[in-house]
Amino acid sequence: MAIEKKRVWLTFGSRKMVETPAIWRMARQYPDVSFDIRQASVTAEIGIMAVLFEGEEAQIEAALAFLREQGVTVEPIEKNVLEG
Repeated sequence: MAIEKKRVWLTFGSRKMVETPAIWRMARQYPDVSFDIRQASVTAEIGIMAVLFEGEEAQIEAALAFLREQGVTVEPIEKNVLEG
């Protein structure tokens, strides 16, 4: 299977979400998906992260679906935002 890369913004929109280990849980459930946090801003009320995911496309999509189920907002990033 081909290894894919996907760049997304993850938004944790509440104090509860900021304090929930959603990324850790995702990493444990989807060990074949690696991720690199390229940029992050976290306060007590909101967290925003630019993340590069790498792995098989189906596994990446499953990991992102898992994060959405946890209440995380997932939005695509234009390539040049992180590469430029």
